[in-house]
Amino acid sequence: MTEKVHILNHPLIQHKLSIMRDKNTGTKEFRELLDEISMLMVYEVTRDLPTEEVEVETPLALMKTRMLTGMPIGVVPILRAGLGMVDGIMQLIPNAKVGHIGLYRDPDSLQPVEYYCKLPADSEQRLLVVLDPMLATGGSASAAITFIKQRGSTNIKLVNLIAAPEGIERIQRDHPDVDIYVAAMDERLNEHGYILPGLGDAGDRLYGTK
Repeated sequence: MTEKVHILNHPLIQHKLSIMRDKNTGTKEFRELLDEISMLMVYEVTRDLPTEEVEVETPLALMKTRMLTGMPIGVVPILRAGLGMVDGIMQLIPNAKVGHIGLYRDPDSLQPVEYYCKLPADSEQRLLVVLDPMLATGGSASAAITFIKQRGSTNIKLVNLIAAPEGIERIQRDHPDVDIYVAAMDERLNEHGYILPGLGDAGDRLYGTK
């Protein structure tokens, strides 16, 4: 594991993730927990945002303190499961702009194909936080990051709930400049490309589909 991979093993995150993993957790609770974990994770994702010294007058005195310099941020969920992570992050960063990336797998080549990509107009000037609950093979996330880079953006971070070692390796090979933030690193992929032990299909559990 390199310094570009950040495993956020905070007790609150691990507790909520354990409930999400339970097959008996329903859609409503699953959605709420993903919202809460995303909010907790973005606390670490934004740890290195630049600040500047400002002067503030409290009810008792003038003081020098620090505030964000105003680095613009963009949140880019990978459709569809990534949408479930947006609201939690926006609660902490309400001024962030939101883009969307949609991918499907070509049945012949098995390669990810972009069918939708809408980024903030000034995305090349923003820190872009790419969201997808599951980092399995890493194919979709790698393709999404490639599409973003092709549009001129270079400051990119990837945030996942659960990752498989195979997915981490793929991102590090294809995009060694991108920091990866995960709540848990699981064992491996099964023969169908699902993360073990994982939590099943995040999109289906999030939206109540099959």
